[in-house]
Amino acid sequence: MLRELTATHVDAHCELDFRTPLELAVATILSAQSTDKGVNLVTPALFARYPTALAYAQADRAELEEMIHSTGFFRNKASSLIGLGAAVVEKHGGELPHTLDELVALPGIGRKTANVILGNAFGVPGITVDTHFGRLVRRWGWTDLEDPVKVEHAVGELVPRREWTMTSHRVIFHGRRVCHARKPACGACSLAADCPAYGEGPTDPVLAAKLVKGPSRPFLLARVGLADDGAPLEAPADSPAGLDAAAATPSAIEQDVP
Repeated sequence: MLRELTATHVDAHCELDFRTPLELAVATILSAQSTDKGVNLVTPALFARYPTALAYAQADRAELEEMIHSTGFFRNKASSLIGLGAAVVEKHGGELPHTLDELVALPGIGRKTANVILGNAFGVPGITVDTHFGRLVRRWGWTDLEDPVKVEHAVGELVPRREWTMTSHRVIFHGRRVCHARKPACGACSLAADCPAYGEGPTDPVLAAKLVKGPSRPFLLARVGLADDGAPLEAPADSPAGLDAAAATPSAIEQDVP
């Protein structure tokens, strides 16, 4: 399944826009109960207005709340950002720390957020257990645990450490694009052959294809031999399926064609 996820989600990455570890920390805090797309609409102006931890520590609360209002829970998030800036200045000289223990001690940063920062800003492998990740690894039987920390450790024992960050991205991409919570696209899923939950969603390829989302939809469908409309693709002539089809087709001589 890991190999197939790697081949299927070649574009998997952190979908929050950032240039520095501090920017990623801020964006991740804002992403709670919001979408990455919505956060990315807010952060360009926010990052320009508050380029440093000190700038957040000294921010005018009303102004900050107004800038992040559209991400939801803006009052709590403003408190987290101001507190984060102050703590980074006071305890870390204005630079975001790069260890799990130091990160989780900062306002607004829990273990999930810390792993996002470590894996994507510092290159330290980390497993991000968000809603999609937890749901899929339980659906796939990788673990039956519910607690995010326990899920993180359980999956960490199954996946090579060097792959932790990218596996998180790939699983999350699969959850957003193919393996939806209520109606997974089972009949258009490249993991179908290995999935113990196959059949929870429609297995008919045409119906399942309609459920596949995201910019990589054509590639995801082609991966399982489907066109963008859900119709089966003709197998390449040199593929096993193409060779089988050719062998099953009578030659011109056999068909008595002049």
